[in-house]
Amino acid sequence: MHTELVISPNPWMATPFGLLLASIALAPLLIPGWWNKHYPKVAIALGMVTIAYYLFGLKAPGRLLHVAHEYVSFIALIGSLFVVAGGIHVTVKGEGTPRANVLFLLVGALVANVLGTTGASMLLIRPWLRMNKYRLTAHHVVFFIFVVSNVGGCLTPIGDPPLFLGYLKGVPFWWVAKHCWPMWAVGVGFLLAVFYLIDRRNYLRAPVEVRERLAEPPDRWRIDGLGNLVLLAAILGSVFLKRPPFLREAIMIAAAVTSWVLTPPRVHEANRFNFHPLKEVAILFMGIFATMIPALDWLQLHAADFGRPTPGRLYWLTGSLSSVLDNAPTYLTFLSAAAGAYVSPELIAQVRAVLGSTGSGGLGTSPGADIVQLAAMLLRDSLGPGAAAASAELIRVACLLSHSKWSLSVVAVSVGAVFFGAATYIGNGPNFMVKAIAEEGRAHVPTFIGYVFKYTIPLLVPMLALIWLVFFLT
Repeated sequence: MHTELVISPNPWMATPFGLLLASIALAPLLIPGWWNKHYPKVAIALGMVTIAYYLFGLKAPGRLLHVAHEYVSFIALIGSLFVVAGGIHVTVKGEGTPRANVLFLLVGALVANVLGTTGASMLLIRPWLRMNKYRLTAHHVVFFIFVVSNVGGCLTPIGDPPLFLGYLKGVPFWWVAKHCWPMWAVGVGFLLAVFYLIDRRNYLRAPVEVRERLAEPPDRWRIDGLGNLVLLAAILGSVFLKRPPFLREAIMIAAAVTSWVLTPPRVHEANRFNFHPLKEVAILFMGIFATMIPALDWLQLHAADFGRPTPGRLYWLTGSLSSVLDNAPTYLTFLSAAAGAYVSPELIAQVRAVLGSTGSGGLGTSPGADIVQLAAMLLRDSLGPGAAAASAELIRVACLLSHSKWSLSVVAVSVGAVFFGAATYIGNGPNFMVKAIAEEGRAHVPTFIGYVFKYTIPLLVPMLALIWLVFFLT
């Protein structure tokens, strides 16, 4: 048994995080040449300010080690999927008509729940760029990020890191699909409909002779590098390994090295594969992971101060912070806030009593008896004989899931964390990688500010508001 150290940072120590976000947003627009050359120095310097504060000011090296482990896990997953997916070359069939593009994005949204948003993004972004090469515009890149890199991965714990953390905290594997599919359907459907209208207009503006000359041949549809699918399966399977430490990351790195060595050079050449996108993500997110520590620690301590955690409030708070913070710890913070607000210590004690007995624990028809019994049943199903030793944290989550109204808060936190990850380039790891690969392919990619004001606010926010009005306005 161990206790977690609660750290209370000075709120001003969130300044390096704000400066880094401002640099990522403005520097490529105002001083692009300088930024491309010096962004590693900026990210590392700002990160070192926070590291020094936690080491010498708060004397909390354990907190830094915990975040360092999270960063290593993040980069191992992102990097291994990037390398292995880069060893698979999908030769597309025909041109990217609006209907074909909508179907492609829909398939990508489904694949994201099997390979994760990172795996699906790395596998599909290159064929997506090729099939639209003769009329490639910013909206192709942005909607790919919206649908495949974020919103699509809302149906399984594999789909997005926050949902996997929820699975580790006791949310059953298929619970997310059962309760989040209506939001997924509305969100994906809304985005695909808007994309179709924009893409059809763009398609009709392209001259017929240009489409016929530059589109991919209609009889070509081939996948090279299929052996990498076995390595993808190994990476996804390793996600569920928790012991011993770093075994999971070792398997991921081994899969990436194996893919790099065994994949024929012609496949990498066909994909125009290089490590620049991974390098950019690794360096920038090193700074983000470091500088966001004070912001997350302060949020953990003061989450309850935001008021009564109704599903609507949880949806907007989790989502808006997930768009600029890492959505995984933000998810955990507000899941914890909801559990603490709804589940009393008395309820936890009653669940423990039932778990320690073979009957109902003598609850009879007392208030909350149904919740207690359902929570105990859920814990027994997931933990088996170890249910009697379930932690208070697991019991709180089980109680949330066992109450029809409380469970909506878990749905709100889950959907908010996943959907709002599409709001900025830093909202989710795959976003930056897709941006970098698109730039390598000479696609027009909006700046950080352009992404937010030209696409997020007018196109994504209405979908997010619709989800709130339909499902979480209580």
